[in-house]
Amino acid sequence: MQEFIVQEHNVKLKGSSPEEVLNYFLTEYKGNIAFASSLGAEDQVVTHMIVSIDPSAKIFTLDTGRLFPETYDLIDRTNSRYKIKMEVYFPAAKKVEKMVWEKGINLFYESIENRKLCCHIRKIEPLHRALEGFDFWITGLRREQSVTRNNNAVVELDNNNHGRIKINPLINWTEKQVWDYIEKHKIPYNKLHDKGFPSIGCQPCTRAIEPGDDLRAGRWWWEHPELKECGLHQK
Repeated sequence: MQEFIVQEHNVKLKGSSPEEVLNYFLTEYKGNIAFASSLGAEDQVVTHMIVSIDPSAKIFTLDTGRLFPETYDLIDRTNSRYKIKMEVYFPAAKKVEKMVWEKGINLFYESIENRKLCCHIRKIEPLHRALEGFDFWITGLRREQSVTRNNNAVVELDNNNHGRIKINPLINWTEKQVWDYIEKHKIPYNKLHDKGFPSIGCQPCTRAIEPGDDLRAGRWWWEHPELKECGLHQK
C-alpha cells in the first residue's frame, strides 16, 4: 500500500517545483508531517520554504553533542529570522555514557562499526523519537550531493524508518540553485560554508575540502565514498 502511495505521488508531482511539492504535502498531510533539519544550506532553503507555506509545521534538529559552535549559532539565528522555535532532540544520556565508557570518546575513528554505533545512538534513535506520531518527513537531500544519493526520488518509502514516507523536495536541485536561492532570499546559513565546508555534521567527523573535491569528501573522510551515510538516509 505504501509503495503504491509513493509511486502515485511521484507521478502526480512530476515536474513540480520544491515549493509546489512542499505546499502539497504540508496542506494534504497537515499535522502528520515534520521536517528534519541538519542546518545545512539545503535545509535552510527548505526551512524558508516551509515557513512561507505553514509556519506551524514541525521543524526539528538533532543535537548529537558534538556539533560545531557555528551550528548552534545558526539555530538561534534561524529561530530569530523566522520567528519559530525549532525543536532540538538529544541522544539518550545513559546510552552515550555507556558507549563512551566501553569504546572511548572518539570511537568512530577506530572502525566503521564503531562509527555507525555512534551515529545510531546520537542521530538515528533521536530521529525516531522526533518522528513519533508522524507518517511523513521532509529532508534537504539532493541527488548531486553523494554517490549514495544517486537513486533518491522526490517521494520515497523509508523502510529504515518504520515505513514512513520521505519527501525530498530539493532532490533535483544543483548546488548553484541552492546558493542562488539563499542569496536571493537572504537566508541565514552556517558560516563554515564560507570556509570550505559544503557538508557539515559533527565536529570530529567533518573537515573542510579542497576545490574540486566531492561535496561530502569532508565527512568521515577516512571511509570509502559508498559508506558515507550515518544511517538517517540509508537505502
